[in-house]
Amino acid sequence: MSALPDWLGQLARALPEVRGEQLSRFLPPPTGGRHSAVLVLFGEGTSGPDLLLIERAHTMRSHAGQPAFPGGALDPEDGDPAAEGPVRAALREANEEVGLDPASVDVLGRLPALFLPPSGFVVHPVVSWWRAPHPVDVVDEAEVAAVARVPIAELVDPANRLQVRHPSGWVGPAFEVADLLVWGFTAGLLDKLLQLGGWDLPWDTARSRTLDPGTLALAARGATFPAGLPEAGPDPRNSW
Repeated sequence: MSALPDWLGQLARALPEVRGEQLSRFLPPPTGGRHSAVLVLFGEGTSGPDLLLIERAHTMRSHAGQPAFPGGALDPEDGDPAAEGPVRAALREANEEVGLDPASVDVLGRLPALFLPPSGFVVHPVVSWWRAPHPVDVVDEAEVAAVARVPIAELVDPANRLQVRHPSGWVGPAFEVADLLVWGFTAGLLDKLLQLGGWDLPWDTARSRTLDPGTLALAARGATFPAGLPEAGPDPRNSW
């Protein structure tokens, strides 16, 4: 692995000590769930340190239209979810979705697995350094609508931060960046990563907006609720 830039050092040092409870209140069940992986890819471009995000295609069966990290379900050939399976899956999916060259990436580590109740996915975040950045773009339009390298400076800018409200009463962090409203699982994980990396800045948590009906309809597509999770009350769809 090549030497990391100084700005990424605090996050890299923190990774081995992070617990799932620090990231989300939804942790994987003892059994069940479909394993998936996302690639949290830090790079450095013309606007400084950044993160790679995608907008999921609006035709997807689950989490349609949502800004996200590249990623997807583990395939059998990816291997054991408890071993290197999530790393292989995250890199493979990023290659298939945006044309990322896996050889350009150094994996820094993995965060604890988290759970998405509506889709039943057990998500393994794979944190990586984009050692040799290259152009990326939409490869599979059936899965990806847009690709963006979002500067960390924009993510931490208080003017771009807010909370979003679901009609059920759920409230969670969000970001208005790159012509995207980043919310739900991705925004919650971003919020924690910015804290772990030491980049977070104070922002007005009273600034909020209600999710519009179109966004809600896309997010609800394909949602199911495993036994033991309520379908009413505060929305567990993307609660953090």
